[in-house]
Amino acid sequence: MKAGYCHLFPWFPFLYYDRKVGGGELPDETTLICSRGSDSALGSLSTCKLANLTVKAELGCCFLHRSGRLTIDGCVLHRETNPLDFLSCPIVSTARSCITSTPMKSNGDSVTVLHTRIEGGAKAVLTSGDLVLQRVRVIYARTYLYFWFHVDHQ
Repeated sequence: MKAGYCHLFPWFPFLYYDRKVGGGELPDETTLICSRGSDSALGSLSTCKLANLTVKAELGCCFLHRSGRLTIDGCVLHRETNPLDFLSCPIVSTARSCITSTPMKSNGDSVTVLHTRIEGGAKAVLTSGDLVLQRVRVIYARTYLYFWFHVDHQ
């Protein structure tokens, strides 16, 4: 996506392979807006990174993580507030960690959030697979909350 533009998707794209999404030096320079009828703004099925990107979603989540390693760095994830906030979160992970033949070694599905502003929703992240929220750090600035956390196999 090009920096300095606002992108509107009527459907949400899934990111495949090793992709980096976002541009510019600040998240406000590139904005992705998810239309009202979509379940999520973006989704991933493999390793990808979001950096310096603003994602706005009305009803669904900002990012749907199904598998792979996802890194969200220096972004703004914004969900519009509505009475059904408990139904969705800015980040939803449905990944199931598959244990390989090596004891206690997972397949690498994870979500890493670094210095990201998360706005709206009852919770920042929802996991419905086998992954769990770990190592949470939140810093309160004057007007925003900045999050650092990891979602990985327990």
